[in-house]
Amino acid sequence: MKYKFILASSSPRRISMLQDLGIKFEVIVPNIYEVQHEQEDPKDFVLRLSKEKALDVLSKINEKATVLAADTIVILGKTILGKPGSEDEAKQMLEMLSGNIHKVATGFSIINETGTVLHQEAVFTDVKFKNLAPNEIEGYIKTGEPMDKAGAYGIQGIGSFMVEEIRGSFTNVIGLPTSRVVDVLSELNLFKQNGN
Repeated sequence: MKYKFILASSSPRRISMLQDLGIKFEVIVPNIYEVQHEQEDPKDFVLRLSKEKALDVLSKINEKATVLAADTIVILGKTILGKPGSEDEAKQMLEMLSGNIHKVATGFSIINETGTVLHQEAVFTDVKFKNLAPNEIEGYIKTGEPMDKAGAYGIQGIGSFMVEEIRGSFTNVIGLPTSRVVDVLSELNLFKQNGN
């Protein structure tokens, strides 16, 4: 029997990355409350959210399927930077990141139709920003690009001008560590099950 492979995401970047890999999948958008629990560390946070997204999507279907879900955050010191809620918040985030090294963490979960976690993992990438001038921050915010991205920037878009150095997975910073995801899908024989 052929299993459906579902991406639990509303992210156009994750959708595009999986399409670029030639993976056949459907998209179902999860609806969860994304808030960090008190004393929850970043790794546990992204792993929990990715699992909750996958389970939410599973609750919406009634068929054999494997679900992949991911969550990405930016971490500066002990501060987690999610998506900015306003232009002012985006400005504050970019000012904090300016001239500093931060971490991008993506947690991903692969879960089957019974709710069994087949794999969970968090991948971390170090990103160093150049020193940003106030007019660079203001100009970037005016593009609108920062508003739907963790840490208020998109490394694959206009925001690439801010990145001085990267250590680790580039696609992880975009929202999905594709090298690890492909390795895990291969290890789980999921390529064969969904016809890839």
